[in-house]
Amino acid sequence: MPLHPQTADFLRTLAAWTAPPPGTGVRAEPTIEEMRARLGEAFPAVRRELPQVRDLAVRRPGGSVPVRLYRPAPPGRGPLPAIVYLHGGGWVLGGVEDVDAACRDLAAATGCVVLNVGYRLAPEHPFPAAVDDSWAVVASVAREPERYGVLPGAVAVAGDSAGGNLAAAAALLARDHGVPLVHQLLVYPVTDTAMDTPSWRRYASGYGLDAGTLARFMRLYRGGADPSDFRLAPLRARDLAGAAPATVITAEYDILRDEGEAYARRLAAAGVPVELRRYDGVVHAFFLLPEIFDAGVRAMDFAVRRLRAAFGARTREGTWHGQRAV
Repeated sequence: MPLHPQTADFLRTLAAWTAPPPGTGVRAEPTIEEMRARLGEAFPAVRRELPQVRDLAVRRPGGSVPVRLYRPAPPGRGPLPAIVYLHGGGWVLGGVEDVDAACRDLAAATGCVVLNVGYRLAPEHPFPAAVDDSWAVVASVAREPERYGVLPGAVAVAGDSAGGNLAAAAALLARDHGVPLVHQLLVYPVTDTAMDTPSWRRYASGYGLDAGTLARFMRLYRGGADPSDFRLAPLRARDLAGAAPATVITAEYDILRDEGEAYARRLAAAGVPVELRRYDGVVHAFFLLPEIFDAGVRAMDFAVRRLRAAFGARTREGTWHGQRAV
């Protein structure tokens, strides 16, 4: 379908935000430091209050991973299911603060504990640092649920974009290590290193997520790693059987659309219960911007319903209304 009017407005705002100052000519490619400094400036989000939000650290070999824990009920209410959330940003940008609002919304709507993971970023920490950090948190929550106020055996993993890539990799690692996960929510995930799908070519420029930028990030993150390593390219895993049931969300005008949908098909072919939903007329990032995209509201509602169904009766009632409130 044609670009939704909300998408056209979003792209105009994004173009104005990234344009060079008047009279300065063509803007040089920004540095990673410049991109990090400006992330989140254009579309700030309001953050809802929750009964408990606290920062903690999860041990990993050689150090620790910063994590922000959101609890939608007072600690005395007993253990709740948990969602480990992995942010996007091409493994190079982003952090806990950039998905703080979305994680608060997810906790409130699902009635689950949400753990927002501050994994290490490239180029300072190339592959497999990010996936190692993500797995360390997933494994810790699954194996030490009492530490986090989590119900034993009630852990899901979720992520958007590069975070969807890390979530898919973590789900395969969980299968391989005998750690049961209830669900994996993959929002427009990176699933391959080939960067050669029809959607990659068709929407390479002018649709928010630029193919050249993501290719640059991929090079910084991948380094000299094998491009077929399943932790880097889940789509290339030899076998997906036994992975956690999945929800895959894609956007029509997104370079990552085809590889996300290909991963959903491979999961289904391997016997993994999966539901794929494409949102037409929108671009990458719509899921995290419900203030801008009505489709973002619908997608979050869909994700919440899928997660609540996966956890069954173990979640308390929660409702997503598409509005963030202080």
